Amino acid sequence: MTDTKHQHLDEISRQIEVLLHASEAPLTANAIKKHLSLSGKELTQTLELLQLRLDTGVLSLHETASGYRLQIADSYSALIQRVFPQRQERLSQALLETLSVIAYKQPVTRSDVEYVRGVTLSSNILRQLFDKGWIIEDGYRETLGRPALLHTTSQFLDAFGLTNLDELPPMPDISAIGGMS
Repeated sequence: MTDTKHQHLDEISRQIEVLLHASEAPLTANAIKKHLSLSGKELTQTLELLQLRLDTGVLSLHETASGYRLQIADSYSALIQRVFPQRQERLSQALLETLSVIAYKQPVTRSDVEYVRGVTLSSNILRQLFDKGWIIEDGYRETLGRPALLHTTSQFLDAFGLTNLDELPPMPDISAIGGMS
């Protein structure tokens, strides 16, 4: 790559960084390409340059389901939690179990979640997940009562730093865990 071309791509990578700082939400690759009139190859090259520059600082470039965003490097999370403890949100065990069932088994109904968890599902848990935008009702099961089908959203993926559901950790072998007690 010529020096002039490298300087041009470096300047574009700085423009991408500015857009990511200014944006309230992640920016998709298509949005970045459109705003800066870039080809797919140029976008890839500039994102690589941006990541190289960020590697020497405290921010990192992170891709989520909704697009690219800047975030503080993981190595600083303990400092942030110590200085800003109010930012740390505690999610209840019941909420995490419910969310896990929905994420791994979707689409599911409320009764599916109750069956897997073995307890009645609190409306408050579902309301919290809906309020966070982590789940939606999308469609109905063609059975008696036509219960709503629950799915996770791109906001769920963003909150957990995932680009798609394939990045979820593998489901543990429940029978093996039961045999440990």
